[in-house]
Amino acid sequence: MSAFPFPVAPSVLARLLPGSLRQRLVDRLQSLRIPDFTLPAPAARLITRLPQRPAVKALTVALNLALERVLPRDTLEPLSGRHLQMRVLDAGLRLDFTLAEQGFRRVVAGADAKPDLIISATLRDYLALALREEDPDTLFFSRRLRLEGDTDLGLLVKNTLDAVDWDALKETLTGRRP
Repeated sequence: MSAFPFPVAPSVLARLLPGSLRQRLVDRLQSLRIPDFTLPAPAARLITRLPQRPAVKALTVALNLALERVLPRDTLEPLSGRHLQMRVLDAGLRLDFTLAEQGFRRVVAGADAKPDLIISATLRDYLALALREEDPDTLFFSRRLRLEGDTDLGLLVKNTLDAVDWDALKETLTGRRP
């Protein structure tokens, strides 16, 4: 994994900053972590009133970018046609999606539709997973990541997240080596 949490070349820092300041900045960036936070209740109330469609679209686009590049489709085959739901607990979001022949897509779920698998966490914990600050096992055993429904699907999703080569995805998307 790259020493920098964002794509800034060390040579850029070397040209812009003197040695000791540059080193302190590099040290701070390498130890940068997402602070513990919970979305404020007024923000959550607003988000729950907004349409969920844009958030689901962003999620499915991100998953489709990773599909075949770092998420092998044959491994994910058990997800095909299954109703999955990600819940962002502190934001009040419920993102319903599935894996179809053409990739991940939104599921239009009725009020009585029960997802096959529900994955629940806070926004902070999802960000920590995505940035590899936390692993799914740690969050699961500390009860910050919950899986409900088909446990085989939940295990598949967790193991897939663990197996993803995030550096390869970053390289694919940016065209740069980490």
